[in-house]
Amino acid sequence: MDDSEKHWLVRAKTIKILWLIFIAILTLTIVSELFIHKHEYFGIDGSFGFFGWYGFITCVAMVLVAKFLGYFLKRKEDYYDD
Repeated sequence: MDDSEKHWLVRAKTIKILWLIFIAILTLTIVSELFIHKHEYFGIDGSFGFFGWYGFITCVAMVLVAKFLGYFLKRKEDYYDD
């Protein structure tokens, strides 16, 4: 299948462009913290890039907890068979 026949979101060139756009947006949000006065409610939320690294750590923790719960909640393949 030719690259021009694929959906535009699956093309290699479009994926590279989207990655660059996402990286630029993330970089701008982190750099914008230098120019914004933040009102801290707790001590740690005033640190540089807090919402970025906190969100990343929280996402990783949710994936690990889901994997851990999967071991206890999963059933055998033939669970519903007679």
